[in-house]
Amino acid sequence: MKKSFVTAIVSVIFFLIYTTAAAQKSEEVCYNPNLIKDTTKKSIKSMAYALVNGDSIKINYHSPGVRKRIIWGGLVPFDEVWVTGAHDATTLEMPKAFVVNGKEMPAGKYAFFTIPGEKEWTIIINKHWKQHLASEYDEKDDIVRVKVKSSTIEHTERLQYFIEAGKTNTGKIAVAWEKIKVEFPFIIKN
Repeated sequence: MKKSFVTAIVSVIFFLIYTTAAAQKSEEVCYNPNLIKDTTKKSIKSMAYALVNGDSIKINYHSPGVRKRIIWGGLVPFDEVWVTGAHDATTLEMPKAFVVNGKEMPAGKYAFFTIPGEKEWTIIINKHWKQHLASEYDEKDDIVRVKVKSSTIEHTERLQYFIEAGKTNTGKIAVAWEKIKVEFPFIIKN
């Protein structure tokens, strides 16, 4: 009786360790999807993270790969709202009030969308952060829209976000994929 009880306890412990490890593995986040050996056709769960004036800013997204596809004007149509990633809406988490294009927004979590154009993009910060793709997107929930020029870069296989800290409480958010990069500045309020 004692032996079977011990065996049952050991089995339960191994089961808990295995399921915890499996859950953690499925929740792993990649901080630079372009530095890992790309063996998957799936979009990689990724995060951009930076400290700006001591405050942590996070962007959570899924990073699709080019995989020899036509991206701009193909997979991602011009002049349509795009989730700017894959699967769920990309989220931007700001720990304090911040300003983009003269518009002040409270601390919180937001959805990040874009409308890609051939030469100019529209950056969108939307208050409804829990969305799947752009299917639930509604323009009435936009907090700010910013027009930015795109620039040409070297080939970037996987979509990637960057947060660059500037002087004191300023910074830039950028997104790059294939051979295009767009960016916009922000200010953290004190």
